[in-house]
Amino acid sequence: MCPESTNKIVIMEEEKVLFKKLSYSVVGALYDVHNEIGDGHKESVYQKALVEALKKREIVFEQQVYCPVIYNHVTVGSYYLDFLIDGKIILEIKRDYRFKHYDFNQVKKYLNAMNLQLGILAAFAPGGVRTARVLNANL
Repeated sequence: MCPESTNKIVIMEEEKVLFKKLSYSVVGALYDVHNEIGDGHKESVYQKALVEALKKREIVFEQQVYCPVIYNHVTVGSYYLDFLIDGKIILEIKRDYRFKHYDFNQVKKYLNAMNLQLGILAAFAPGGVRTARVLNANL
């Protein structure tokens, strides 16, 4: 495959990125936090620092958002999202060096319950920030 074809494929896939500008800005805020305070802190420390980083970037967000699980018009359970970004993106943060299957399932449950398309799973790991985009296949 020639380089031009490869570039065209990448560009087409790049255009399909959901909430591209907003999600890139959120990931930038995650890196801002890690670059400033490093690794090894409790998740609650990262969460507080991220609040400041999101504010600095003028990103609209809510934290610890109540998310009910409804069955047959009855609330049968609930979750609390770490962050809801601009009413569009769920941001779930972890303090670990890798993501577990459970972490992806957790974000997928949140996306389904909130009827949203995109979640970002972020880990403040030794040596850097790791992120993964999680899409809601049901929408």
